[in-house]
Amino acid sequence: MSQSNGRHKSQPKWNDALLEMFRLDYIGDSPYITCSPSLYHHRLNERDKFLILSSDGLYQYFTNEEAITKVNSFITLVPDRDPAQLLVEEVLFRAAKKAGIEFHELLEIPQGERRRYHDDISIVIVSLEGIIWRLSV
Repeated sequence: MSQSNGRHKSQPKWNDALLEMFRLDYIGDSPYITCSPSLYHHRLNERDKFLILSSDGLYQYFTNEEAITKVNSFITLVPDRDPAQLLVEEVLFRAAKKAGIEFHELLEIPQGERRRYHDDISIVIVSLEGIIWRLSV
C-alpha cells in the first residue's frame, strides 16, 4: 500500500470526499474506509487443508462457511484449476444474478462502471498440503 492510500484510510475526512466523488448511497457508520484488518485466530490441526486470504468483496456474496465449502468442492472436482480464480468467477456470477444480468454482460461493463455491481475482489488460497495451483485463463 502506498503512503497516500494509507493516509486516506486513517483520516476519516477523506471518506466524505470519496463518497461525494463516487456518489454512493451508503448507509453505515463512518469511517467507511479503514486500515484495521479483520483477524481471526485458529490453531491449525490435521484436518485443515487450505487458508483463504481475501478482501471483503468475497464476503458480500459468501459466508465463511460457504467459501470453505466452495473451495473444498473446487479442490475435489477441478483439482488442476486455481480455486481462488474459481471463487472469483462464482462471486461474479452471483453479482450478475443479483443485478439481473448475464455473466458475460457483467464482464462487458468497463471496470470503472462495474464498481456499481460488485466490490473489488482479491483472493489468495494457500494450500496447507503443499499443492501449487496455477492460474488458467
